[in-house]
Amino acid sequence: MRRGRRRRVRDEKIVTEILRQVAATPRMGCRKVLTMICRRRGWRINHKRGERLWKQLRLNARRARAVRKQSPGSSANACDVLRAERPRHVYCCDFIHDATEDRRQLKWLSVFDEYTRECLALEVEWSMDHRYALEVLLRVFDQYGAPEFIRSDNGGEFIAEGLRAGLAKLGVDVKFIEPGAPWQNGYSESFHSQVRAELLDMEVFIGLAHAKQLGRAYRRMYNHERPHGSLGMLTRRTFVTSNK
Repeated sequence: MRRGRRRRVRDEKIVTEILRQVAATPRMGCRKVLTMICRRRGWRINHKRGERLWKQLRLNARRARAVRKQSPGSSANACDVLRAERPRHVYCCDFIHDATEDRRQLKWLSVFDEYTRECLALEVEWSMDHRYALEVLLRVFDQYGAPEFIRSDNGGEFIAEGLRAGLAKLGVDVKFIEPGAPWQNGYSESFHSQVRAELLDMEVFIGLAHAKQLGRAYRRMYNHERPHGSLGMLTRRTFVTSNK
């Protein structure tokens, strides 16, 4: 007995399902989207037909625009162009990553005064988002005073609208360096190279609490004991005190 032929699914129905699936999973390509639709609806769609409809909808172009967001960075915001001229003029911030003994990921956030070379914060957590970064910055402002602006890279935490809006309420601007040019945030990069060599590569962190404890100790040593060549071999704290 011959099997009955499946009724051909109309293009309009396929297009509706494609658009619905793309809205839910915008990073997924044509082949995977069609596979999910067929499994969900019990349809058989020839791959050439599906690709034709996909191209007609210009979904590849839409996905490229959605993924490649324009960065707000500029080389005019580099540390050798827009220089710190006094204490609390420019703070820079950035993230650095490491792991615990059992290979759980640690995320560190540093806040640094570019003029005094003082580390104002060195925080560590399992993960951080823009809300956590804003919370740390507000604590720093409360203790040390707010800067005129903050220099950072184009990380998602820093370009987030919530963080920028929170800083704008205090009159603090964010200057983003050019994408792919970490040397333009040179003070953060230099500090992180020292943190990497003197703390992260030297210690085995048993857990988050241990990392926090050693991070606090390193920041205290860095500010109060470690001499700095560009400050006439003074410690950061001594330099800050002498410039008040």
